Amino acid sequence: MSDDIDDKPQPLLAHLMELRNRLMWAIGAFFLAFLLCFAFAKPLFNMLVIPFTWAVEWAGMTDRKIELIYTAPQEFFFTQIKIGMFGGLVIAFPMIAAQIYKFVAPGLYKNERGAFLPFLIASPILFLIGAALVYFFFTPMVMWFFLSMEQTGGSGEASIMLLPKVSEYLGLIMTLIFAFGLVFQLPVVTTLMARVGLVSSQGLADKRKYAIVSAFIAAAILTPPDPVSQIGLALPTILLYEIGIYCARLVERQRAARAALAEEADEASSSGDAEPKSDA
Repeated sequence: MSDDIDDKPQPLLAHLMELRNRLMWAIGAFFLAFLLCFAFAKPLFNMLVIPFTWAVEWAGMTDRKIELIYTAPQEFFFTQIKIGMFGGLVIAFPMIAAQIYKFVAPGLYKNERGAFLPFLIASPILFLIGAALVYFFFTPMVMWFFLSMEQTGGSGEASIMLLPKVSEYLGLIMTLIFAFGLVFQLPVVTTLMARVGLVSSQGLADKRKYAIVSAFIAAAILTPPDPVSQIGLALPTILLYEIGIYCARLVERQRAARAALAEEADEASSSGDAEPKSDA
């Protein structure tokens, strides 16, 4: 098996220097992506406001002007910094993940590298799917729910309007994106754990009821305190858990097929060795 490993014995200092170089590449990529996103922070923020515009249209307030406020002089500046950091992390993630893989890969067997690489590709794709679901569906739905609480005023009622702060609106978007992005990693994590034998499909299926309760608890913690976003996160989590069970079953079937092939090869080899040799 040692022939399948590319890593060669090296002193600790060499590994530390390799780690330093990988960290420098990752931090450099994040810093450049941060500068790029910070330079376009206002257009990016305006793009993030589009779901709020959709929510206003869903609420039938077509004549309403989209307004957001900030109450501290430095608030919008720090909001732009957060946009730069958030966008920089998203853009630089492929480089960061590649550097992590290049640092770890020499110590892995070839079959382990072949098994790990697809998950490295699937992870950002699933995160983007979760982020797109937040942007196009759940954020407009959540903002529509909050807009429905407005009060026009008159006849003894106060006029109550939703005027979101720029920092709080960005915090809401970022919280939802990270929550859904992390939840969409569930099939990847489940499949990896099944590959190394930490979980089984039957064990996951037996713990389904606990997973459902945990999904609603996690949704209550990760999302704003409104039923729309909490249910909207809990239901995809349960669906992804079922997908994880199916992926674990596929892994078990592949393992069983490889074991059957290996057993057949051993039996064929044993039968070949057991044949009597002919006399000269």
